[in-house]
Amino acid sequence: MDAFHALAEPHRRKVVEMLAHRGKLSASEICGEFDVTPQAVSQHLRVLREAHVIQMEKRAQRRLYSFNPKSMNPVQAWVAEMAKLWNRRLAQLDKALKEEAA
Repeated sequence: MDAFHALAEPHRRKVVEMLAHRGKLSASEICGEFDVTPQAVSQHLRVLREAHVIQMEKRAQRRLYSFNPKSMNPVQAWVAEMAKLWNRRLAQLDKALKEEAA
């Protein structure tokens, strides 16, 4: 599983946003932000962990989750590549329209 698959689901994106903004959170703190069952949140956390988007740390009986920013490197690289592609295409279109107008 990769970050793209893990981030495709809105609840999982919200978990990542929460962890990125607020730092380490327990499973119960994360559950408190959703109107779904704790089991559903647990499954979302599992998917995010397997994709290495988040990390889990055990402290006694608590499990703390944190965002792994390095997991976004492939996503950033893909977005940058798509931006370059579209910028080239738009530049070609702009050139063609200017040539046609001339």
